[in-house]
Amino acid sequence: MSGLDDSRPFIALNIAVMTVSDTRTPDDDRSGRTLIDRIETAGHRVAGYAIVPDEHDAITGQVRAWAADDGVDVVITTGGTGFTGRDVTPDALEPMFDKHMDGFSQVFHRISYDKIGTSTIQSRATAGLVGTTFVFVLPGSPGACKDGWDGILKWQLDYRHMPCNFVEIMPRLDEHLKRGNASSG
Repeated sequence: MSGLDDSRPFIALNIAVMTVSDTRTPDDDRSGRTLIDRIETAGHRVAGYAIVPDEHDAITGQVRAWAADDGVDVVITTGGTGFTGRDVTPDALEPMFDKHMDGFSQVFHRISYDKIGTSTIQSRATAGLVGTTFVFVLPGSPGACKDGWDGILKWQLDYRHMPCNFVEIMPRLDEHLKRGNASSG
């Protein structure tokens, strides 16, 4: 059964939050604020915060910069996961993934279905690794951010969560990169 092992120490992560929107500002970004509040309440550090327009280059540029920053362990984006012409977040980020995390989308949709029913299919929530940085792509509503954090990320980003969590594998995330470099040289 899953749960917290209190004999293990909590390990604070550095988590960056990116809101993808053409209209939001820091004053009215409820989804970004929802994530930031939950990150801080959990004991993690907010390593960065940005609002970028629904544009491919702006999205990839910010995530690429954070993924290259040793001070960022995780990136969580909110917004741009729907089907309208301006919704390009998954289209921009999925090609950057060195490894895709199919289970994230599946579990997110199961949690979301319990709250909003079949409307969950209107989201293209996704996740993966960019180098050694976890990237989670959530819809742009505060409710979706709550569901993603409370139902998945809060637990998987906590070293104490058993039977397994992302924190315990973080030191080994670059093995595929090292192996690729070793075999080519």
